[in-house]
Amino acid sequence: MLWPFLTLLAVVTGGLVVRYLLQREYAVREQLRHAQLELAQVRVAEHTELAEEQTKQQTVFNSLVEGLLIVDEHGQVQYANSTLEHLFGVTQDIRGRTLLEALRSPQLVALARQTLEAGRVTGFELLLPGIGERVLQVNATTFRDPDRAHAGTVFVFHDLTRLKQLENLRKEFVANVSHELRTPLSLIKGYVETLLDGAKDDPAVATRFLQTIEKHADRLTFLIEDLLTISRLESGQVLMNFQTLNLRSQAEAVVDDLATRAAERQVTLLNEVPPDLGVRADGDRLQQVLFNLVDNAIKYGRAGGQVRIGARRLQADLIEGWVADDGPGIPAEAGERVFERFYRLDRARSRDAGGTGLGLSIVKHIIQAHGGEVRLQSELGQGTTFFYTLPLGL
Repeated sequence: MLWPFLTLLAVVTGGLVVRYLLQREYAVREQLRHAQLELAQVRVAEHTELAEEQTKQQTVFNSLVEGLLIVDEHGQVQYANSTLEHLFGVTQDIRGRTLLEALRSPQLVALARQTLEAGRVTGFELLLPGIGERVLQVNATTFRDPDRAHAGTVFVFHDLTRLKQLENLRKEFVANVSHELRTPLSLIKGYVETLLDGAKDDPAVATRFLQTIEKHADRLTFLIEDLLTISRLESGQVLMNFQTLNLRSQAEAVVDDLATRAAERQVTLLNEVPPDLGVRADGDRLQQVLFNLVDNAIKYGRAGGQVRIGARRLQADLIEGWVADDGPGIPAEAGERVFERFYRLDRARSRDAGGTGLGLSIVKHIIQAHGGEVRLQSELGQGTTFFYTLPLGL
């Protein structure tokens, strides 16, 4: 009787053990699953945090006005910000490429080698040829990982193009001013020396020499006044007194002022501005614009020809004015340059006519100070028309 009982007990006990073991295994598996889930969540959080950090870093680097380039110890590009891509005209991903493949600049490759040897290079000027030639200042330094092994090079590019252009303009401006001042001064000095050497004793000669001296002294005066005017305009020191003006009346005043000069060249001045057209402008500066444009048209237009002054309402709040001559015209390649300071198509004729070479540049700056634009339209042998825009006077 005992054996069957023991057998039953063993069966029951064994079942309990198996059940316990199964429950224990399930519990362990659940703990493992929860642990794996928590680990996955931690990894996702770390990945998200890393992605956010990389995004922030990318945003900061792309906001820099300087170009940033990082290459590894093998000279392959690891990172380039958007400014650098713009400077070099890069349109595709260059990561993983060599410097020469990515940017096609042997100078930059040589600079990378120099940086590896010296550890740091500053103030290197890199010229990027082609359309819109650029000048870049490059500073480069190597960086190392915690084990002190070489890990790569960081390049920082600063665009000096505009500064170089301004420096060239400054040099050209100084050279032009020096030349323009030296010419009349030399003539004045020469005539004065001749007078002192005895020419003053001949009344006719003395009078003629003094008239020439006065002419060149006036030329110096006009040049200095124009230089001061353009300097104030460019620096924003000229305060505009905006008011509503009748454009036809303004044009008529200029016609009256230049009537004698026009008569000397037998040029007819025609004021075709509509009588009821008003503009919002500074009266003195508007007079200066019209005077310079009409004066130029008289000087360089056709002798015995016509100069027409006109205007029309262009938009609801804008008018377009113009001064047209029927002279020889201006070549297309000189269309933009005529607004540069001291630019002349015919230097000898300009000097004979008494021009300073600053009139059109002053016109451009005054019109721009009014929020308008100035341009020209010309055809060789058919004359030239200068257009300008101004706010409509209400």
